[in-house]
Amino acid sequence: MTIAPPATPATLSAAGLTLGYDGRIISENLDVSIPPLSFTAIIGPNACGKSTLLRALSRLLTPTSGRVMLDGKQIQKYSTREVARQLGLLPQTSTAPDGITVMDLVARGRFPHQSMLKQWSPEDEAAVTKAMDATDIRHLADRHINELSGGQRQRVWLALVLAQESPIMLLDEPTTYLDISHQLEILNLCRELHRSGRYTLVAVLHDLNLAFRYADHLIAMKDGVKVAEGSPSDIVTADLVREVFGLESLVIPDPVTGKPMVVPLEEG
Repeated sequence: MTIAPPATPATLSAAGLTLGYDGRIISENLDVSIPPLSFTAIIGPNACGKSTLLRALSRLLTPTSGRVMLDGKQIQKYSTREVARQLGLLPQTSTAPDGITVMDLVARGRFPHQSMLKQWSPEDEAAVTKAMDATDIRHLADRHINELSGGQRQRVWLALVLAQESPIMLLDEPTTYLDISHQLEILNLCRELHRSGRYTLVAVLHDLNLAFRYADHLIAMKDGVKVAEGSPSDIVTADLVREVFGLESLVIPDPVTGKPMVVPLEEG
């Protein structure tokens, strides 16, 4: 079934952000504009501010200065439920209550759509089933989360975000704990969501070649600063890889997609 794209895609941007923890500044005067309906990958070395930016965009971290705008309105002015209807987050690490089953955890993704007057509905049931099928975890429905492998748990958390059906999805290292086969499954799913024309995806990714293959928009960061932004074909060069990662490399066309692919050079 083909689902029509929304008449007005949700928008997300940030201007003049100063971000940090416990008095330590991570980023200053950071501007970001996520293209609506894009698949944006945030790349950069460890501790460069990628996850910090994602936390600010999701309202988990309040900027010291600057503002995050969701659909043209400062994100702090929305209620928690309103934000959750527009924006879903898969954090880098997640914890589940003891004894909860896979089905019960994924069903929590429907809470933003419920209220005192609107309890569990056939639409909620369908959204949960669709999310579990998409992440191939329906056979785990009655298992407890603490019985699962790291890769299985990661897919359960992604299913929760999918069940939320928010038009913007923020994914912090969604392929963590997954072998290469399951990494590709998750990223293929993200690409399908992107191609549906209904979702804007923003993912922190560590594997550069997977980021270049799947994303249509990149934000490259180093030391809390946005170094470059644009489509992989437009911005990825050996000079950019050297500047951001300190790595000597060749950038060649991916033989499968034609998009940029980084081949590290041996030292010496």
